[in-house]
Amino acid sequence: MRITGTGHASMRIDTAAGSILCDPWVNPAYFASWFPFPDNSQLDWETLGDVDYLYVSHLHRDHFDAEHLKRFISKKATVLLPEYPTSQLEDELRDLGFTSFFRTKSDEVHELDGGLKVMIQALISPTDGPIGDSSLWVEHDGIRVLNQNDARPSDLTRFNELGHVHAHMLQFSGAIWYPMVYELPDNAKTAFGKQKRERQFDRTWRYIDDLKADFVFPIAGPPCFLDDDLWQFNDIHGDEGNIFPDQSVFLTEYAKVGGTNAVVQLPGSVTELSDGGRTQSTTHPMPVDEFFANKVAHLEEMRERKRPALEAEKASWRHPEIDVLGELKKRIEPLLEESIYLAKGVGGPVRFDLVSYDGEEIESIVVDFPGKQVRPYADEKVRYRFKTQRELIEHLIFIDEGDWVNSLFLSCRFSAARIGQYNEFVYAFFKCLSEERLQYAEGWYDEHEKAVDAEDIEFGDWTVQRRCPHLKADLSRFGIVEGNVLTCQLHGWKFDLPSGRCLTGVGHKIRATKNS
Repeated sequence: MRITGTGHASMRIDTAAGSILCDPWVNPAYFASWFPFPDNSQLDWETLGDVDYLYVSHLHRDHFDAEHLKRFISKKATVLLPEYPTSQLEDELRDLGFTSFFRTKSDEVHELDGGLKVMIQALISPTDGPIGDSSLWVEHDGIRVLNQNDARPSDLTRFNELGHVHAHMLQFSGAIWYPMVYELPDNAKTAFGKQKRERQFDRTWRYIDDLKADFVFPIAGPPCFLDDDLWQFNDIHGDEGNIFPDQSVFLTEYAKVGGTNAVVQLPGSVTELSDGGRTQSTTHPMPVDEFFANKVAHLEEMRERKRPALEAEKASWRHPEIDVLGELKKRIEPLLEESIYLAKGVGGPVRFDLVSYDGEEIESIVVDFPGKQVRPYADEKVRYRFKTQRELIEHLIFIDEGDWVNSLFLSCRFSAARIGQYNEFVYAFFKCLSEERLQYAEGWYDEHEKAVDAEDIEFGDWTVQRRCPHLKADLSRFGIVEGNVLTCQLHGWKFDLPSGRCLTGVGHKIRATKNS
């Protein structure tokens, strides 16, 4: 089996029974804030895109690159489609010209032509990607690989059941806007970022230990930020709170926990798995150590080369003819009327401060969840406030974007402030600005609200429900107790055991009793 690195979470898997291209991403994403790093735009994509199968794990734009898929990927390829509750991924791929789809069943092994076996595990909570994330397991001639990309399953039991995995590809770096965009003192932002960075690595070590593959491939991050306004987010400034460590940092941190089996791929690197998957040899377009030793120079060269395209995209965002308040009322108020769980979960008004083109004036608009309306800000107290450029909201309206998380928020082109705990319902709602998505999310929360988790586990002096109230992670694997606080290490959520109260976000009370 041959694995060619094609950048970020993308790879091409070649076997005697066929080839699979995974998650090809080349063009800037999220309002041109994210770029693949190392740069993969100069690969031979005409050849790489001539494949038998295409796998797009989910709709995040650093995995689903519509422009690149349309231009370079063969429309003869059969799409390996995860079992998602909405049809949006298939619909968007059909719009790009793909016509052949193999609809998989989640957690079910499918045998394709020539004995090539695949299994896709789909995660389908409203907080998994843009309504869904997935992992791809591949087996041919006794060699098994797992492309976990940036999916976060509660455990890897299903993959272990299928036999020993030889190559494990997984995320290790950040893919979020927290805490960089929050209006916090620098020391607090650094402290929160350091916690986030450590938690990312802890989660990665746990997945690696669960699967115990022969070889570990760090993928799916980090992006790089080439806009001058975002340059500080690159991990080149000695900031211990930066959440975007690169592959060279991964190697250093992995060695600290005894890791010796990592394989770093640059775009164009080729790994051959042989001897039943127990042996690997990798060739690179240039030495990996040398590349990362010159990271700043690579970034600066890339910034200048990409600057014209970046400036052209930024110039396309302004739509002064749009009545922002009027259009938001038209789009969002019907969804507020239909929302029960998400509106209740948000529980108050959310404020958007829109900065004018000249940076002088601010128009403040409130999405009033209890009042079920979008209206001008009326000097009331709000728990969540976002500040961004007016043209970004204009462009979201212009393109009828139904997922502000997968556009505005991941762009990091905003600042935020909040009072109190993190509220996942805020971001869940702005991920669901369409009838189909909202109805799915409401149904998911309704189902989980009514579900009773009866199984318990013991943590020293405490008896605790086994599944985390947040996203049902197995606390026997991901839970740790320090004093009276239980932490679920999968997403970092904390619970006060005596009261059952969630310390990290709104809702999600845990069931816990002190043993006598």
